[in-house]
Amino acid sequence: MLGLYVHVPFCAAICNYCNFNRGLYDEGLKLRYVAALLDEIARARDGTPADTIFFGGGTPSLLEPAEIRAVLDALRRSFAVTPGAEVTLEANPETVTAARLAAYREAGVTRVSFGAQSFRDEELIRLSRLHSAHRASAAVAEARTAGFDNVSLDLMMWLPQQTLAQWLVSVDALIGVGPDHASLYLLELYPNAPLKDTMAREHWSLAPDDDAADMYLAAMERLDAAGYTQYEISNVARPGRESRHNLKYWQDEEWLGFGCGAHSTRGGVRWKNRSATVDYIEAIGAGAPLATEVRTLSPRERAEEAAFTGLRLSAGVDLEAIRLRYAVDLWDERRHELERFVDAGILSYDGRRLQLSRRGMLLANEVMAALLGSSVLE
Repeated sequence: MLGLYVHVPFCAAICNYCNFNRGLYDEGLKLRYVAALLDEIARARDGTPADTIFFGGGTPSLLEPAEIRAVLDALRRSFAVTPGAEVTLEANPETVTAARLAAYREAGVTRVSFGAQSFRDEELIRLSRLHSAHRASAAVAEARTAGFDNVSLDLMMWLPQQTLAQWLVSVDALIGVGPDHASLYLLELYPNAPLKDTMAREHWSLAPDDDAADMYLAAMERLDAAGYTQYEISNVARPGRESRHNLKYWQDEEWLGFGCGAHSTRGGVRWKNRSATVDYIEAIGAGAPLATEVRTLSPRERAEEAAFTGLRLSAGVDLEAIRLRYAVDLWDERRHELERFVDAGILSYDGRRLQLSRRGMLLANEVMAALLGSSVLE
């Protein structure tokens, strides 16, 4: 079944580390954007079954519950959305209230994912986040009151000036509020990120790489002890609460994206919508094509991408399934390069499935380069 992704590019403020496709909230532009979204979705109508919907951004929780309902209704008219579909809404803690969350639930959202990032106010200020640690905890409690039994939290590690002990304060706080799912990401600074300038001005530094590895391993150990299961390099969940939508990206499945800059993959073809919000709206109004960067992937490219994404999973990637589907035997081709990782205990191979150890996940890029060739990672 398809996954359906809806991009909402608006933010109340622009975080100083973010490189996503987003812009400052404007009420008039938002109304035009939602109308364009509904038009794009209507044009895509083909009745294909779909079992996940994901509102990403930006800050999707800046849309009103009635607007979320309108988009969901449009998706149900255009696709055969299953009754038990997972419907995720990304939200920032400061944008929601108990009443607003209840309205999202009533509109059809089944899963809410909060961008907490840290449970230390000092770190949140450094990241130019608008919420406090207390507000992040309160948002989870409000989601429970609203009836959500599937709540996810994002945390970021390796922040400027962050120590291992400070990082574990946030990990323990996350465990304390009890989400069903958590994503733990390493801070990545893109070249023109304003945070880089602030770090230089304030003489803030990042911890050594070895400390980042310690942060990752210590966090995963604590989450293990708290009853979470790691199912992907950066993601853990309670049993049955894995992100069904994101698994489509890692399990060689297909999805359609709606909105500015949204990506789609279907039938071996990959494309991206126009990125600029106004450009997207105007193209919809003019009936002009939205897709840019359209690529038809060869069987080899599809095999390599399936291996690249699948290796991120704790369960590993089924190379035999890839061989049968695409007639490409990656183990046979790259055995010599991979066996040194197997010998080092970083990687295991049982004749079918290739799987990283937890410590091996710290070297995932090196293993993927050996599996696919370094050009794939560029």
